[in-house]
Amino acid sequence: MADERGHVLEQTSSGASEAEIRDRFAQQGYFVYSIKSKGLLSADVRLPGRRKIPQDQFVIFNQQFVTLIHAGLPIIQSLELLIRRQRNAFFHAVLQNVHDRVRGGELLSQAFEAQRVFPKVYTTTLLAGEKSGNLEEVLGRYIAFQRLAVSFRKKLISSLVYPTLLVFMLAVMLTFLITFVVPQFANLYHSLGAELPPMTALMLAFGVNAKHYSLYTAIVLAIVVFFLWRWMKSDSGATQVDQLKLRVPLLGDVWLKYQVAVFSRMLSTLLSGGLPLVPSLETAGESMQSRLMAHGIAHATRTVREGRGLARSLEDTGHFPQMSIEMIEVGESTGALPAMLNSIAEFFEEDVQNALATAMALIEPIILIVMGVVVAFVLISLYLPIFSLGAGGIH
Repeated sequence: MADERGHVLEQTSSGASEAEIRDRFAQQGYFVYSIKSKGLLSADVRLPGRRKIPQDQFVIFNQQFVTLIHAGLPIIQSLELLIRRQRNAFFHAVLQNVHDRVRGGELLSQAFEAQRVFPKVYTTTLLAGEKSGNLEEVLGRYIAFQRLAVSFRKKLISSLVYPTLLVFMLAVMLTFLITFVVPQFANLYHSLGAELPPMTALMLAFGVNAKHYSLYTAIVLAIVVFFLWRWMKSDSGATQVDQLKLRVPLLGDVWLKYQVAVFSRMLSTLLSGGLPLVPSLETAGESMQSRLMAHGIAHATRTVREGRGLARSLEDTGHFPQMSIEMIEVGESTGALPAMLNSIAEFFEEDVQNALATAMALIEPIILIVMGVVVAFVLISLYLPIFSLGAGGIH
C-alpha cells in the first residue's frame, strides 16, 4: 500500500475478510495495492483447537483488562500487553483483530462485536460503558456477573455428576450383560437342550439378537441422534424441547427458576451499566440459551416498547413465577429495578440449589432401585433353568 505522499509500505494486519482490511486502510488515507493472506490472523480462518473461548479465560482477560485501564494505560496498549500474554491461539488471533480494529478507529464494542464469538451482553455492556464514559465501572459489573454465573453453573454441574455417573454405569452394565453374558448362557442352554421358561427364552432371544445386530443398531441410533440434534438446533425444535423440559416432574420447575435467575442477573447488569430498558431487554432476550424464554422476552420487549410495564409484560408470557412478577412490579414502582432484579436472581439461585439438592436426593435412590431391579431380572431369568434342573435332579 502507499500513503498520500506516495511512500510504499507493507504492513501485517488481521481482519474478517480482504475487503474489510482494504476499507480499514482506505479510511486511514492509504491506497492498498494488494492483500496477501497469511492464513492465521484472519478472524474467520480455521485455527487449531476450539473456536470457542473458554469462559474462565474470558473472565480472567476482562479482570486483567480492567486492572490495566484502572492503572491508566490506554486501551490499545492494554490490548497489546494482554495479547502477548495470551496462549490460546484462537483467542490470541481474535484479540489481535480487535486491537487492529480499535487502532483503525473503531469503537471497542464494535471491534469485539465484529468477532462474532463474544456474547451480545458483553458487547452491549462495552457500548454502555463507552457512551457513559465509565468503561471501567461497567466492565467491573460485567465481571461480577460472570463470576456469579460461572460459580452457579459449576455448582449445578457438580450436583448432577453423581446421578449422571449412575446412569452411565447402568448403561455399561446392561450392555455387558446383554451382549456378552446372555449369549454365553444361550450357547450353554442350547448345548444342554433344556426346556427354557418363557422369561429365560425371551431374555436369550433379546441378547442374541442384540449381539448380532449391535452394529446396525448403533448406526441407526447414530443417524437418529444426528437428526434429533439437528432438529433441536432449529428454532421450532429448541422451543419444543424447552416445553418438554417444563413438563418434567421436579426438574422442570428447577429449570424454569434457573432461566429466570439468569435473565434477572443479566438484565440487572445491563440496567446498572446505564443502558435503557428496551435495549437491555433485547440484549438479555437474545443472550438466553432457552429459545422458549427468548421468544417470551422478545414478546415482552415489544409490549414494553409500546408503553406497558415490564412486570405485566413478563406476566403475559406465562413463563415467569408470580413472585418474580411481584418483585419486578415493586422495583418498577420504587425506581430500584436493577437492585430488585439482583434480589430476584439471588433468591431463585438459592431456590434452584435447594430444589436441585432435594430432587437429586430422590432421584439417586430411584436410579439405584432401577439398577437393582433390572440386574436382578436379568440374573434370575438366566439362572432360572439351572435352578429348575437342580430341583429335578434332587427329586
